[in-house]
Amino acid sequence: MSKGCSLYDLKQGQTARVKSLLTTGSMRRRLQDIGLIEGTKVERLLTSPAGDPIAYLIRGAVIALRSEDSSKVFVH
Repeated sequence: MSKGCSLYDLKQGQTARVKSLLTTGSMRRRLQDIGLIEGTKVERLLTSPAGDPIAYLIRGAVIALRSEDSSKVFVH
């Protein structure tokens, strides 16, 4: 992945590693609690029929994130 890509930009089946989080407060804490910390491998799995949320494989668990939140997780 090139620099500046977010988790939201991944295509289905594509993997990347977390580079940084561009959020603060309780949302930052929630993302960290589900395992989105620097270096974590993430795979985009499925997109809901409406296009939001998107399911990701994070540390062995399938987690659905809204585009609003996944666009604030930068990957490489």
